[in-house]
Amino acid sequence: MKNINLNFYLNLSFLNFKNMYKYFIFFFCVFSLSFSHQQTTETFFFDGLEREYIVYIPASYNATTEFPLLFSFHGGAGYASDFIQTNDMRPIADTANFIAVYPQGAIDPEGGTTSWIHKAPTNHDDIFFIEAIIDALSLEYTIDQSRIYACGYSEGAILSYELGCRLNSKIAAFAAVSGSMLEDYYRNDIYGWGACSPVHPTGVMLIPGTVDQSPHSTYEGLSYGDMPLYMSVDDITSYWSNYNNTDINPIVTNVEDSAPNDGSTVERKRWLNGDNCSSVQELKVIGGDHDWPGSFGNMDINATQEIWNFVSKFDTNGLIDCGFDSSIQDLNFTEKKIVKIIDFLGRETFNFSSIPVLFIYDDGSVEKNFKL
Repeated sequence: MKNINLNFYLNLSFLNFKNMYKYFIFFFCVFSLSFSHQQTTETFFFDGLEREYIVYIPASYNATTEFPLLFSFHGGAGYASDFIQTNDMRPIADTANFIAVYPQGAIDPEGGTTSWIHKAPTNHDDIFFIEAIIDALSLEYTIDQSRIYACGYSEGAILSYELGCRLNSKIAAFAAVSGSMLEDYYRNDIYGWGACSPVHPTGVMLIPGTVDQSPHSTYEGLSYGDMPLYMSVDDITSYWSNYNNTDINPIVTNVEDSAPNDGSTVERKRWLNGDNCSSVQELKVIGGDHDWPGSFGNMDINATQEIWNFVSKFDTNGLIDCGFDSSIQDLNFTEKKIVKIIDFLGRETFNFSSIPVLFIYDDGSVEKNFKL
C-alpha cells in the first residue's frame, strides 16, 4: 500500500512539474515581448562614415503592437547627447507609447563641426541616412510605418523640412523650431536636390522667433543678392497651407502669457480643414530669439510638448480621426481624460497646488500646469 501511495505522489509531483514548466514557458514568452525602458547608442557605417544615433525604447514597448517613431535633430555644431536634454521626449514616450530617436550629425569637412546640411558643393545628403535608420529600426522593432515623425532645432529644423519635402512618403508630420525652409533656388541650383515634392497631406508645425537673427532662421527669410536662400515664415506657411488645401485664413489666438518675465509672448495661428483634415500650425514667438521654448527663451509654451501634441494626431493619410469630429478640426480642444500627473522630474504626484506639473492625457498629449 505504501508503494502505491509513493508512486501516486511521484506521478502527481511529475504532473505538477510539467504543468509548472508549461506555465513558465508561457509567461516567459509573454514577458519576453515586453521591455523595461532602455536607451542605447547605435552605430553603423553609412556612405563611408561611422554614424550613430540614440534610441529610447519606452517600458511600454511590446513587440505585438506597432509603435510610432519620432526623430529629433540637434542644431548645427550640436550633439544628440546634449539635445536629448533640451528636447526630452522620453517622459512623453513612456506615457504616449512611441520610440524616440536622436540621430547624430556628421562632421562637415568644410567647417569642422557637426552638421546636417554640409556646405556646398557636397555629395553628403542625410535624407538617406535617416531612411537607413528607419530601415534598421524596422528590422529590430515593430514600427507603425504610417506614424513616423520628425522635429528639429535650427539646422535640425531645416533637415525636418527636407524630410517633409524629400522623404515625405515616410514622414507623416513634422515640426521645425528656430529654423527655416530652403528656397527652391538653394535646393535646386546649389545642392541639386530638386524641388520640394510632398506626396500626401502633411501636418506641419513651426515655432519661429520674430527677432531670431541666425541667418537660416530669420522670420523674414534671407537672400544673398538676387539669390533667395531661406524662406520667410509667411512663405513657409503659405506653401504648406496651399499644398494641404487648407482654409486660406488662419484662426489666430493668443497663448496665455504665463511667464511675463521671459521677454516674449506667443500667438497661435492655425490653418485648418485641409485635405484629409490636414493642418498647418505656427506658434509665433513675438520677441523670441534663436530658442527652444520651454527649455530656454520663451516659457509660455513647451516646444517638446507642443510638438508631440500636434504631430501625434497624424498618419500618412492625414488627421487620424478625420471625419470623426466636426468639419472644422480644432486639434487643441478635443475631449480627453487625465491619466497621470507628474512633476518635472518625472515622478507621479497628487499634490499640484503649488508646483509645476505635467498633465498626461489618454490620447498621449501633455500639458503644463502651474498654479500660483
